[in-house]
Amino acid sequence: MTLWSEAGDQVSFIGRILKREQKVVKAKMIEATSSFSAYNGDAYSNDIFREAVDSVARNAGKLKGSHIVRYHDQGRTAGDAHLNRLLQVRPNQLMSSYDFIYNMVTKLFLYNNSFAYIDRDDRGNVVGFYPIGAVHVDIVSDLAGRLFCSFSLKDGTKVHLPYCDIIHLRRFFKDDLLGADNSAIAPGLELAQTQNDGIIAGIKSGASIRGILKFTQLLSPEKLKKEKEAFVADYLQIGNDGGVVAVDEKMTYEPIESKPVILNADQAKAIRDKIFDYVGTSEAIVSSSYTEDQFSAFYESTVEPIATALSQEMTAKVFTERELSFGNEIIFESGRLQFTSNSTKVNLIAQLMPMGLLTINQALEILNLPAVTDGDRRLQALNMIDADQANEYQLKRKVGDQDDA
Repeated sequence: MTLWSEAGDQVSFIGRILKREQKVVKAKMIEATSSFSAYNGDAYSNDIFREAVDSVARNAGKLKGSHIVRYHDQGRTAGDAHLNRLLQVRPNQLMSSYDFIYNMVTKLFLYNNSFAYIDRDDRGNVVGFYPIGAVHVDIVSDLAGRLFCSFSLKDGTKVHLPYCDIIHLRRFFKDDLLGADNSAIAPGLELAQTQNDGIIAGIKSGASIRGILKFTQLLSPEKLKKEKEAFVADYLQIGNDGGVVAVDEKMTYEPIESKPVILNADQAKAIRDKIFDYVGTSEAIVSSSYTEDQFSAFYESTVEPIATALSQEMTAKVFTERELSFGNEIIFESGRLQFTSNSTKVNLIAQLMPMGLLTINQALEILNLPAVTDGDRRLQALNMIDADQANEYQLKRKVGDQDDA
């Protein structure tokens, strides 16, 4: 993997990491805390598993990352513009934001561990996020108890990086630091692969005639072989129109009936559902035929946890303790209402706008319409009243009633 510097020179990204590694290896590694190896079952080569992972990754790729500053009164404002550009547009020179999240989520479901390196300049400012494709990872600690990731890359390169500079997503924990492999779904993947192989074998066997050829007279081995080859050439080829065999009294042919075992529709669906459930998706999500409720359930159970993990991990790794104390935060969120039906959107706006809970531009955003000038105003129905004023009004009315009495 290479990058182009501003001067036009070709610079190896791995080389840049290795320069930092020289500072890291000075600390003596004394303990291998945990290790991870990429699952070698090649689950991604299975079409069902790949469809399932893709359905999650492509929807998670729509998440929008933002740097915000949250105040004690729960208000918030936009953070650093450069960091927001990295999160929302171009995390590195090779990927868009969608590509970056898609890559991270795909690795997360393939290996249950996903890593990305936070690249910083000499001043400590974040200048990029890079996914790391490693075949083996050891998490080790030094004498001071600091954690480091020792990556074995696909080209054989070994890289040691501080764990505090690594975005690490995981699922199915096998210990305190790493996720387990996908061996639990291996039987389901094997069934799916056997199903595909069985269908192919059934098609091939159905295109040929199989049987026993018997001769009524004694023949030499050479003659027997010649007659058999002639018979095969004449009748047992796919080009045998009609599938009819013609024999005379010197031979008889007894076909052998071959019935390949092929799973029925219910069995095949059970295998697909088993893999989909493991990943956290469904047939409707994979085929994009979902209803509003189906997508809402998928988002809350599968996509939203990924957004939460990304938000918390990036917040903790990008900012210093001082920056965190001032409310700096990275959040990943999606305009969930853009996936709802138009009737739901209209009803929501009709309910919330009179209460002043939405600005004009927020309502337009829900309808996927562009913002307008002066659209940050909140409109409120005249029959709505402040709660404190309502209490005051009721108190005055009660006093008035007593005076009249």
